[in-house]
Amino acid sequence: QVQLVESGGGLVQPGGSLRLSCVASANINIYSMGWYRQAPGKQRESVAGITFVGVTNYADSVKGRFTISRDNAKNTVYLQMNSLKPDDTAVYYCHARQSLYRYWGQGTQVTVSS
Repeated sequence: QVQLVESGGGLVQPGGSLRLSCVASANINIYSMGWYRQAPGKQRESVAGITFVGVTNYADSVKGRFTISRDNAKNTVYLQMNSLKPDDTAVYYCHARQSLYRYWGQGTQVTVSS
């Protein structure tokens, strides 16, 4: 069992930046990690992912603005979010996957508003 704890969310103005962190309770070296988000009334969607060897992928809507990274020594995954837009407002969830095992964090709220 892996517990994931997100932090770093908050209220930011359009054009601003936030960095989300996700700390795992166990070694994440062999896990693919990702960030998802869910806006009110919408389905949860993938935002960014990073494999255990460091290959990244992004949703088209965040390419060039968001960067996912990982620090295996700290069992932590980050999501740097720049040039934030009101459409980025959502609860952001951390996700860990290894084979058939999948784990979710409790989520952190990101609100982009002036």
